[in-house]
Amino acid sequence: MIQFAERSIGFNTKPFIIAEMSGNHNHSLDRAIAIVDAAADAGADAVKLQTYTADTITFPGVHRIEDSNSLWKGKELYDLYKEAYTPWEWHKPIFDHAKKRGLMAFSSPFDETAVAFLESLNVPAYKIASFENEHYPLIELVIRTGKPFIMSTGVISREALDDTVAFIRSCGSKNFVLLKCTSTYPASPETTNLRTITDMRERYECPIGLSDHTMGIGASVAAVAMGAVVIEKHVTLSRADGGVDSAFSLEPDELKSLVIETERAWLALGDVNYTLSDKDAKSMLYKRSIYVIRDLPAGHRLTPDDVKIIRPALGMAPKRMADILGQPLTRDVKKGNPLTEDMLL
Repeated sequence: MIQFAERSIGFNTKPFIIAEMSGNHNHSLDRAIAIVDAAADAGADAVKLQTYTADTITFPGVHRIEDSNSLWKGKELYDLYKEAYTPWEWHKPIFDHAKKRGLMAFSSPFDETAVAFLESLNVPAYKIASFENEHYPLIELVIRTGKPFIMSTGVISREALDDTVAFIRSCGSKNFVLLKCTSTYPASPETTNLRTITDMRERYECPIGLSDHTMGIGASVAAVAMGAVVIEKHVTLSRADGGVDSAFSLEPDELKSLVIETERAWLALGDVNYTLSDKDAKSMLYKRSIYVIRDLPAGHRLTPDDVKIIRPALGMAPKRMADILGQPLTRDVKKGNPLTEDMLL
């Protein structure tokens, strides 16, 4: 269990749902505010931004995306970030509006200047993105703020993640969550490997969540069943409106379903429990038991033709069938009566 600003996060609390805006504002502050409203209306717990500029994350002309499977094939990396970034002057109005709507608002900083800027806005928490999870100077700077943080674990080997977690702990931080993440956009269910969540929880002894880039909500719901306590999902007002991340983002009605279904999955986890509930105990009546299916005289020894296993469970249990065959009756028994112990010698 960790304290994430005003909210406790852990295995015994409902999933913490983060709506990632990313670049889905499409360069409109009004649209960004509308996304905040949609997240609040859907029941999300938080809205998250990304704090960078094209100049703080790369240089012009250094790389063009050539991967044929990429949503951004053919784009210059610098141009992509220029298109996707959230203007820094928008952060405060977005954060202020989120607070009014009862949402936590925070961001992923991508360099030291972003941390300083976010500190000036007094953000309650931070996110370390997958592509920065070995950026020790940035991680240390975030830890020095004293704020809780989440960190995605895409594009990192297990050995490197071991080192990063050891580094985090060497800096004195205990208030963090690791997010299982597949850093492809969109990610396929086949490469999501949710069983890793259980291993991560045991290996790193901290809360684990999921940064989910798959389509739909199925992976997120399954992740909660595997023990995820945080779900981060990209959101947009409408995929048809386009945008850098729209193809794998949830629309408002889908985000609402995510909130509802992940909480249902969490509630369904319950405890290790073999005790019948009161309702289950009452339903025991409708199990089967042994009934007499023809009129029989006292002293008659029971044969398979005399009895049948049917509902309800007012007679002897079906497992007693072999025991009662050949046994004499103590009295006359009418057809349709449940067979009980006192009817047998």
